[in-house]
Amino acid sequence: MTTLTVSLPEALTTYLQEQLASGQYNTADDYIQALIQQDKARKDHLEPLILEGLASGDATPMTTADWETIRAAVRQNQSDRPQNG
Repeated sequence: MTTLTVSLPEALTTYLQEQLASGQYNTADDYIQALIQQDKARKDHLEPLILEGLASGDATPMTTADWETIRAAVRQNQSDRPQNG
């Protein structure tokens, strides 16, 4: 295990203390390790998708129909969500 000293501005120190007080993390080490693991997982997930997109061919301009399809999908997604209340 490697020891690392990190300096944080006051606002981030306060935020870190709030995260620890929430009970989700036992120590600052636990929280920072979780952040690094989440960042790595995100990159491990996104990098292949980005490479796939780059290899998929030349970009094409978005059309009005493309935007309408996206808007319809978002509206459908929103209507499928359970309402808070």
